[in-house]
Amino acid sequence: MSTTPVAIVTGAARGIGLATAKRFLGAGWRVAMVDRDVPELDSAAAGLSPVLALPYDVSVPEQVDAMVADTLAEWGRIDALVNNAGVADFGPIEETTFARWRTVMETNLDGVFLCSQACIPALRESRGAIVNIASISGLRASTLRVAYGTSKAAVMHLTKQQAVELGEYGIRANCVCPGPVRTKLAMAVHSQAIIDAYHDAIPLNRYGSEDEIASVIAFLCSGDASYVTGQIIAADGGFEATAIGLPALRGND
Repeated sequence: MSTTPVAIVTGAARGIGLATAKRFLGAGWRVAMVDRDVPELDSAAAGLSPVLALPYDVSVPEQVDAMVADTLAEWGRIDALVNNAGVADFGPIEETTFARWRTVMETNLDGVFLCSQACIPALRESRGAIVNIASISGLRASTLRVAYGTSKAAVMHLTKQQAVELGEYGIRANCVCPGPVRTKLAMAVHSQAIIDAYHDAIPLNRYGSEDEIASVIAFLCSGDASYVTGQIIAADGGFEATAIGLPALRGND
């Protein structure tokens, strides 16, 4: 069996997931790219190597089992799992139906649980790493995010549970909480007023990039983070640290 490390990245067809897959590939890893959006996944994986494109839904237990089985059949090992797949649903509490709530939870929380649990035997063999992707919305409450923010807060606690229980196997578990990231989707839906407000509220005065988040994820999966586990890391330009911020007092233009 090859000693070249293998990573599974969910939600890998676009955004932070795709940037993370490319980071791993650049570091010499092999990557199983998982996404339920088959056309987008095929497009993203085209031209990338060594890649295994797996069109599975992380909220379905049988498909998660197939994801793991296919990866092991192809490469015989799993060294890192990046639970990046997620959905967002923004709306007032009163208008968030239970169906909408469950749609968010089944991917954002159930999917993290299912994928992590399914990968444990292989990660025990490799003494590997789990990195769960939460959000700044799990660290600080905001309007219209009752399901999304709650799901991400739960992912943070699930990460700590994983670190505590799986540490005896040499498995590390950490969580990355991205702040505002300059994705195509964000730029399409954020008005200039929102962009300006984020600029003022973030100490670094800018959005992050997908690759900046991917670099933190890749670090946590690497040997350079061999004694780091159970941590919640906000990659957010200092956004969470500011509390109410009072940007005018910082003297920014």
